Amino acid sequence: MLAGVAAIMPQSPLPLFVSSISASLVPAAHAQSPSQSSAQSAPEASYLRPPEAIARIIEAKPNPSIGIDPTSTWMTLHEREAMPPVSDLAAPMWRLAGRRLNPDTNAPHGPRVFTGVSIRRLSDDAASPGTKLNLPNAQTTGASLGRPAFTLDGSRFAVPVTFADRLEIWVGESAQAHATGTVRKLEVREKLNAASGSVMRWLPDNRTLLLRTVPASRGARPTPPLVPAGPVVQEASGKRAQVRTFQDLLKDSHDEQLFDWIMLTQLQLLDVTTNTSRPLGNAALWTSLDLSPDGNYLLASRIERPYSYLVPLSQFGEVEEVLDMRTGAVVKQLRQVGLRDQIPIEGVETGPRDYFWNDLAPAQLFYAVALDEGDPKNKVEHRDAIFVWDAPFSSEPRELLRTQHRFAGMSMLQPGPWGKQLAMVSEYDRDRKWSTTHLYDLGSPEATSVQGSPRTMRDLSINERYNDPGSPLRRLLPNGRSVVRVDDAQLWLSGEGATPTGDRPFLDRESLADFSKARIWQSDAASFEQLVEVAEDSSRIITLFQSPADFPNYFQRALAKSPAGSLAASERKALTSFVDPVPQVREVKKELIKYTRADGVELSATLYLPPGYDKDRDGPLPLFLWAYPLEYTDKATAGQVSAAPTTFTRMGGSSHLCLVFAGYAVMDEATMPVVGDPETVNDTFVEQIVSSAKAAIDKAAELGVGDPTRVAVGGHSYGAFMTANLLAHSDLFRAGVARSGAYNRTLTPFGFQGERRTYWEATDTYTKMSPFTFAGNIKTPVLLIHGQIDNNPGTFPVQSERLFAAIKGLGGTARLVMLPFESHGYAAMESALHVQAETVAWLDRHVKPQATKE
Repeated sequence: MLAGVAAIMPQSPLPLFVSSISASLVPAAHAQSPSQSSAQSAPEASYLRPPEAIARIIEAKPNPSIGIDPTSTWMTLHEREAMPPVSDLAAPMWRLAGRRLNPDTNAPHGPRVFTGVSIRRLSDDAASPGTKLNLPNAQTTGASLGRPAFTLDGSRFAVPVTFADRLEIWVGESAQAHATGTVRKLEVREKLNAASGSVMRWLPDNRTLLLRTVPASRGARPTPPLVPAGPVVQEASGKRAQVRTFQDLLKDSHDEQLFDWIMLTQLQLLDVTTNTSRPLGNAALWTSLDLSPDGNYLLASRIERPYSYLVPLSQFGEVEEVLDMRTGAVVKQLRQVGLRDQIPIEGVETGPRDYFWNDLAPAQLFYAVALDEGDPKNKVEHRDAIFVWDAPFSSEPRELLRTQHRFAGMSMLQPGPWGKQLAMVSEYDRDRKWSTTHLYDLGSPEATSVQGSPRTMRDLSINERYNDPGSPLRRLLPNGRSVVRVDDAQLWLSGEGATPTGDRPFLDRESLADFSKARIWQSDAASFEQLVEVAEDSSRIITLFQSPADFPNYFQRALAKSPAGSLAASERKALTSFVDPVPQVREVKKELIKYTRADGVELSATLYLPPGYDKDRDGPLPLFLWAYPLEYTDKATAGQVSAAPTTFTRMGGSSHLCLVFAGYAVMDEATMPVVGDPETVNDTFVEQIVSSAKAAIDKAAELGVGDPTRVAVGGHSYGAFMTANLLAHSDLFRAGVARSGAYNRTLTPFGFQGERRTYWEATDTYTKMSPFTFAGNIKTPVLLIHGQIDNNPGTFPVQSERLFAAIKGLGGTARLVMLPFESHGYAAMESALHVQAETVAWLDRHVKPQATKE
């Protein structure tokens, strides 16, 4: 038991590696003298359990998640655990080329998803639990149930089911399953293979599945050599290859053999009504697959050598080609590229890239070509050209248009009297962090050039929230393609509705004639209601409604025309009746607070206070500040509020919000904007975060709820990096909690987060921003937590290990907790409970006690 923390008890004998330089924080049986503790670390410890008020929240069984079929007829409800056990994470794992794969299942490694699935009609009573499907029992078989995938007409669905040693697909007829719960396992001749991508997808005929399977010719699993064949050799050829820092990469020739073995995939077409199948094409390391609108072709990509030990598979050699869906033959090889490790930072590859189908033509491809050699630093009139190419791809492609800035995507609009080939084309200005969208009329599929001049629809900063018009809703076509939805020459727009008082989601209509907008519906100021979908016939909308007093549930609202002809939404009608599993959280007080830092930048945070707290009676509380820094180009957008104070308060997992049940005030998502030119913004990173932190503490003190002498700071990932910097460069805090961070920027020398310069171009900035460099200044106690197999780029577990060693070696106070089998986020129940226990113990020891007067 940790000294001074009587509420924390061992929960499990599973090992957790904990190191500390503070003798009073090791288990009592191993306590040492101060001189001993400076030279030794704590032994392995058991998982710990936090105070029961917090444990009950973490362990509460959650409500189901839901799914809705494309016709809005059926709803599926997916039962789940609060969190899976750590034993799920301990399943076999191969870490290859940036992926984590389970060789026993030929599928991505990970914990179970759902434990049960039910189906009901959307029109059923809100309290209806639906009919439980007769899927394998997760409790007795250990199976993980995936999310049901419906056919386009909603008549059928398929559910992937993962066992310890295999992957299966179960299918059901929606009406029959609703009546009886009947589903059946598909009999597939070959073993299924989800290692290279999604294991299944429905074709538009509503009866055929495109499957990924293990080739019958695949041999036995490669065995590791007893003795290496030779050294691992890499070579630089004199060309720049500036790549970010990746993890889970190939390490040697044996890894290459494992990668080939598990990724090799044979495509199959299976008719679920007859259970007959046929292979499509040859076995290969297939990655992306996309069916043409007419269903005759498959746009397919496959990985080819050479491989790399420095970059993930997305930058390996690749062949992109078009297959004939009837014969599997290659119709056209579109491109063949080698290893892509020389792409400039924030650049793109040279040559044709980003092939995609025109959703409104039978079989027509678009693709982009960089006109600046893929380098954003090159000054050119146009960055990209967009080409169009018609099947069977025997003629030459033709140039369609050029973009001034980097091409960022194209969305086709549903055709009608307003236009047959309208397209929204977006581009991104890296220098200003600016997004622009133009509306083009591409004319007919046979057009050789753009018809008419484009019109500008959007032109705003990527950080702009208050004036964000929202995103266009999309509509599924009978062929399975998705286009921007247009009704009566108007788009439907759904947005967050950011305001100075918090988010208020909305639904608008936008005229294609002049881009004027009309508001159909918006969440009221006292609640938070999000749009889920608009019915196909525009007769109703489905929303997710919640408020500080109302647990989230799904509703529908009828849409009706007023006498003036405008649409309006009616009152809500419940579709679900989920009940709050942790009603005690409802008593937590929450409010949006706003304040200003010294340079005039407006800041905000959401303040959480413990149940029953009265500042006049109880006085100021110990304060926990949680934040994540973001870059901005101007003070105006940096100061915009990005919070939703009218949501229902929810806690779980390793959430820091649970600290309110340990007697702390919590300032959540305290904004930490770093404002400046994108090229040099980090030159003042430290000064800006310190100023933001001081402003937050001052605001809590001004409100009378936070004691400025008892403040801790915490964050995850880049927030952990921020935390360590604040401890190294200020005396504002009594303690820190840094989870899964990176602290030595020399280990991420080719850029990180928004930093575009390399270490050698901005050595002073990299050095100044590295808390590791200033470990001797970190005298404030810091709790470092990290997953032992963190896979996030840059946040290698060694980052926390080395910072801990530096602080320890220089006489600081720190504690290092390495969570077995955990990655960048913490997935297992044991891990979440332990993180909560460690955090409460650390803050109770270093922050909660009143400061002694000298």
